[in-house]
Order: sequence, then structure tokens, then C-alpha cells
Amino acid sequence: MYSDSDLQDAVTAGILSPEAAQALRDHVAQSRATVAVDEEQFRLLTGFNDIFVAIASVILLVALSWLGDSLRFGAPDHHPTFMSGLLVAAASWGLAEYFTRQRRMALPSILLLCGFVGGIAFAAGALGAQIWPGSGDRAESLILSAAAAVGLAGAALHWRRFMVPITVAAGAAAGAGVVAGLVMAAFPDNRTLPFLMLLASGLVIFLLAMRWDMTDRARLTRRSDVAFWLHLAAAPMIAHSLFHLLGVLNGGEIGAGRALLVVALYIAFGLVALAIDRRALLVSSLAYVLFALYALFKQAGAVELSWALTSLVIGSALLLLSALWHQARSIIVNGLPSVLTDRLPYLDRAPA
Repeated sequence: MYSDSDLQDAVTAGILSPEAAQALRDHVAQSRATVAVDEEQFRLLTGFNDIFVAIASVILLVALSWLGDSLRFGAPDHHPTFMSGLLVAAASWGLAEYFTRQRRMALPSILLLCGFVGGIAFAAGALGAQIWPGSGDRAESLILSAAAAVGLAGAALHWRRFMVPITVAAGAAAGAGVVAGLVMAAFPDNRTLPFLMLLASGLVIFLLAMRWDMTDRARLTRRSDVAFWLHLAAAPMIAHSLFHLLGVLNGGEIGAGRALLVVALYIAFGLVALAIDRRALLVSSLAYVLFALYALFKQAGAVELSWALTSLVIGSALLLLSALWHQARSIIVNGLPSVLTDRLPYLDRAPA
């Protein structure tokens, strides 16, 4: 129910002493037979009321979007109307004033942040499409960039008011959309460029996540939560673009060489995940390694059991890795030079 950032807030408010908070962390870590810093904690639910409020909020926002769509203001019937986004954004901000700023409810805060940023970005995109209808790929890319810029501004405003950890990741993704839209507008006929831009954006957001992580190596404050969401945003960008550029899941069979390359990349992702103590890369690239192992087993002759064998191997490996995460991480981190280990999350709790 309580995350490390909640404990740190209690310490800052003088409710708990730093020693008492650390003793509680150590007790929980010992009872779970693991190290607290390796738990990769973030707050999603404070109680079932979070789910109740989240469901009610989604119903309300969907209803407002539906009603907004009836306010055309000259938009053609086949075009989305900007009023849908504006109503959703306004309602999301208003609800956040209570459920985020006063009640500090985790799941509703995440949904309302997405509703606000997504709503104003959608409104900007719909308005742009209404002003410049059917103007070609270059105009569509510029509209996308403008909508992302509005989303970025909204994320910055929301962060200044509410400081929800996922907001930085939403802003980073919107910033990547601004740059990607401008580049695609300059080179509209390059079909590989979007995936190169996605890969570059993912790497930049990954570096930003590491910057936040390095400011809280013991993972005790809100900065660790911000880094978690940044890693969660960067991982699918990196994995999807990289494997797409390798020709995986583009239709048809993949050869044994390419399948082995996918497995090797997944192992490399695993080593990076252990070093930085984040699991997002492993989860985001899981579908690709499943497909690659399936192809290997199929080409080896196990046609009927290929999916079963693939699931058995991957499931067993991930469970074993989860059980031995701290031990495996100790081996990896201790083998790295000190210039890196001095910036990575602690193997144990922060030094006293």
C-alpha cells in the first residue's frame, strides 16, 4: 500500500525518523528474502477505491468525448472534432484538483494525466486537420508535431501543478513526437526513417531515465518513480524499432541466423536490465524473443510442440532470473568498472 516515496515523504514531514523508515524498509526486504532496492517499487494502488474512482473517471471522460463529438463547429462528419479533446482535458484537470492534489490517489492520477495531455494533444491535432484537410503526408507530419508540442506544454503545466511521476515520461514522449513529426515532414518518402526516429527517441528517453535514476541510487524518493515511467516509455520504443529494423515480425518466416540474433539481443537486454536494475527492456522485447525461439524450435523439427517448448524455456528462464535477480545483478555489477558502478543503483541499501 505504501511505497518508498511515501515513506520518504513521511520522513520529510517529520512523522518518521530516517532510522525508523530505514528499519521498516530493511524489515520488509528481509521478510521477502530480497533487497529493497531491487524491488523496483512504484505506487499504482492505494486501495480498491482507486479502481472504483478510475472506472468512474473513464466512464465520465468517454461520455464527455462522445458529447463533444456532437459539437462539430464546422468540422466535416468524417473528421474528429477538437471539442472532444477539450472537454476531456478540462474534466481531467478538474478531477485531478481533487483526486490527485488532495486525495493523492495513484491510479486515478495516472489516468487523469493521460486524459489531460492526450485530450489537449487530440484537440490540437483535430483542429489542425480541420484547418488543413487532405494536405498530404508533409502536412500530416507537421500537424502531428504541433499536436505533440501542445501535449508537451500540457505535460509541463501538469507537472508544475500536480507532480505525478508519469508526467515526465508523457512529456518526453510528446517531445519525441515533436522532433519526429518535423523530421518526417522534411523527408516524407523515407519509410525507414520513422523507425530510426523511434529508436533514437527511445535511446534519448532511456538516457533521461538514467539521469533521474542516478539522482536516487537508493530509490527512496519520487525521482525513482519518475525514472520507472521513463524506462517504461523508452523500452518499447527501443525494442520495437530495433527488431522492426532487423525484419522481425514483418511477415513470413525468419531464418535461424536472424532468430539467433534476436535471442542474443534479448540476452544483451537482460544484462543491461540487471546492471540498471530495471525490467522494462525484458518485458518490452519478450514477444520478439518468443517468436524467434518458436522459429528455432520449428526449424529444428519440433513443429507441433514449438510453442509449448518456447513458452517452457522462456517462462522457466524468467522465473529463475526473478528468483536469483539480486545474485545475478551482483555478478554483473561487480564486473563493471567503478566509473559505471558509482552511478548505478546500489546493490544493497544506501550507505549510512
